[in-house]
Amino acid sequence: MDFEDEFTVSTSVKKPETPAQYVKLDDAELVKRDLDTFPDFLKEKALDKYKLISFIEQENSGGWTQNKLDPILDKLFEGNRDKRPNWRTVVRWRKSYIDSNGDLASLVVKRHKMGNRNKRVEGDEVFFERALSRFLDAKRPKVTTAYQYYKDVITIENETIVDGKIPIISYTAFNQRIKSLPPYPIAVARHGKFKADQWFAYCSSHIPPTRILERVEIDHTPLDLILLDDELLIPLGRPYLTLIVDVFSNCVLGFHLSYKAPSYVSAAKAIVHAIKPKTLGNIGIELQNDWPCYGKFETLVVDNGAEFWSKSLDHACKEAGINIQYNPVRKPWLKPFVERFFGMINQYFLTELPGKTFSNILEKEDYKPEKDAIMRFSVFVEEFHRWIVDIYHQDSDSRDTRIPIKQWQHGFDIYPPLQMGVEDEERFNVLMGITDERTLTRNGFKYEELMYDSTALADYRKHYPQTKDSIKKLIKIDPDDLSSIHVYLEELGGYLKVPCTDTTGYANGLSLHEHKVIKKINRETIRESKNNLGLAKARMAIHARVQQEQELFNESKIKAKLSGVKKKAQLADISSTGKSTIVLPESEPQKSISCNQVEAEMEDDDWDMDLEGY
Repeated sequence: MDFEDEFTVSTSVKKPETPAQYVKLDDAELVKRDLDTFPDFLKEKALDKYKLISFIEQENSGGWTQNKLDPILDKLFEGNRDKRPNWRTVVRWRKSYIDSNGDLASLVVKRHKMGNRNKRVEGDEVFFERALSRFLDAKRPKVTTAYQYYKDVITIENETIVDGKIPIISYTAFNQRIKSLPPYPIAVARHGKFKADQWFAYCSSHIPPTRILERVEIDHTPLDLILLDDELLIPLGRPYLTLIVDVFSNCVLGFHLSYKAPSYVSAAKAIVHAIKPKTLGNIGIELQNDWPCYGKFETLVVDNGAEFWSKSLDHACKEAGINIQYNPVRKPWLKPFVERFFGMINQYFLTELPGKTFSNILEKEDYKPEKDAIMRFSVFVEEFHRWIVDIYHQDSDSRDTRIPIKQWQHGFDIYPPLQMGVEDEERFNVLMGITDERTLTRNGFKYEELMYDSTALADYRKHYPQTKDSIKKLIKIDPDDLSSIHVYLEELGGYLKVPCTDTTGYANGLSLHEHKVIKKINRETIRESKNNLGLAKARMAIHARVQQEQELFNESKIKAKLSGVKKKAQLADISSTGKSTIVLPESEPQKSISCNQVEAEMEDDDWDMDLEGY
C-alpha cells in the first residue's frame, strides 16, 4: 500500500492573473509579425518565392540537390536568365520556410534591417545633453533655440582645441535625435505630469448603465450668450447653467439657470427640478411634446467643485437615498456625457442666437455681443425648454444609434424608476434647503437679520425645557423664499415650519441673494448718510470733558468716600431731569448732616434695590 502524502498538494494561494488591459509592455506577449506588415514590393517578392518553391515541390520527384534543381530552374527561367536564382538560394528559401512552420514572412528579404545603426558623429554627447536640458524646460523653448545653444557651446570649446575639434551635427540631425527620445519624459519636463498622463495614460471605457437613472451626471458651465433684463432691457452678462443628464438615455433630467456663481443652491435647485415631475403649463409657450423625465436617481456623478462637497448636499442626498460619486481632480472625461452636452448647446442651440459670445476671444473679430444682445432672460428660458423637449429629445444622435426620448421610454417600460409622492416631494424640498444652526431664543430664531417665530414654536418652548446644547437647532432655508424656515425639533421628530415675523411683507418671495444685496446697499446708504466728522468731534468732546472732571476731582481738597457721595447724590436727586450737583443753592439753608447720620442712613440703605435698579 502506497503512502499518500497529504502535503504534496500545495496549499499556497494562487496569485490572480492581471487583466489584459493592465499588463505592462515589458510583460506583454507579442504575436509575431505577418506578411501584411511589410511594404508591398517586399510582400510581392515573398509571394513569388513561395510560388517558385511550390512549383519546384510539384516538379521535383527526388531530393533538393543541384542535379534535380538546375534543370527545373533552367526550364522555368529560359527566357529570363537574369532573374534565375541559384539552386543554393532556392534551397535556403525552402529551409527558412520549413523552419518557420510555413510562415510566409520568413521569405521576406531582410532589407528593412539594412542601414547603419551607429552614430556618424561622436564626441558631442556632453554638449548635446546640455542643450537637451535647456530644451526640456517648462518654458518650452523651440528646437532651434536649443540647437543654437548647442552650436555656440561647441564653437567656444573648439576655440581652445588645436587638433581633434569637436564635430557639430546639422540641425536636421539634432532635431532627429530629439524626436528619437521617449516622448513621455519630454512631455513631463515641458508640459507637466498632469498633461503627460492625459496624453499617454491608458484610457478605459465606462461600464454602461443598464437602466434609466442608474447613473446621472451634473455639472455647471457659463453659457456663451449675453441676455437682457426683462424690465430694464439692459445686458446682464453670461448666465450659469447647471445641468443634469441621464447616462442611459442621454435625456436631460433638469437644469437651473442663474447669474450667481455655481454653488450648492444652484446644484440643489437643479436636483429638485430633475426629480420632480415637469409641469410645462406654466411656461409661456406651447410645446409639441411632454417632458416625462423625472424620478429618484441612484448615483449622482459630480466633480470636485466646492459646491458638491457641501455637507448640505451630502446629507440631503443620503436622506433621499442618492449615492454621490466624486470624480478625481481635473479629470472631466470621467463624466463625458454632460460635458459633451455643453458642447452641443453651444454648437446647435446658441449658434444663431443674437448676443452669442465666443469661448476663444480671437473668434470675436468685430462682433460685439453686448450690443447685439436682444433676447430677454425669460424668453431664453422658454426657448431652452423648447429646444430640449421638442428638438434634442426627439432627434437622433450624430451616429444615428439612439433617440433620447425613445431610449428613456424603453428603459421606463422595462424598469420604471422610483417616484415620489406629494409628502415625499415636500420633504425632499425641505431636505435640499440650506442647512444651518441657530440658537432658539425667547423671540424665536434670527437668520440674516430676519426674525422667525410662531405660536407653535412658543408652545414648544413652553412644553420642552432646553439645555445649553439642545437650544441650538438645525434649520433649513429655502434660498429662493425667506418668508419661512423649517426647524428640526428633536422632541417631536420632525421639521416645523416657522414664518417670518416681518409684518410689512418684505420677506414674501424674497430670495437669499436679493436679501443680502439689499442689506449691502442699505449699509452703504447708512454709511454715506453719517456725518463722520461730527461724530468724531462729539466723541473727542466727551473724552475731554471726562478728563476735565477727573482733574477737577483730583484737585479737590476734601475727598469724601464714594459711598457717602453717592448717598448725597441720592438725597440731592441728581438725574437727567433734575439737578446735576449735590451743591445746594446759596439761598437754600444748608442742613448740617453729621457723620453718624450719614452712616445710619447708609446702614438703612437697601443695596439690593440699588443693584437691582442698576
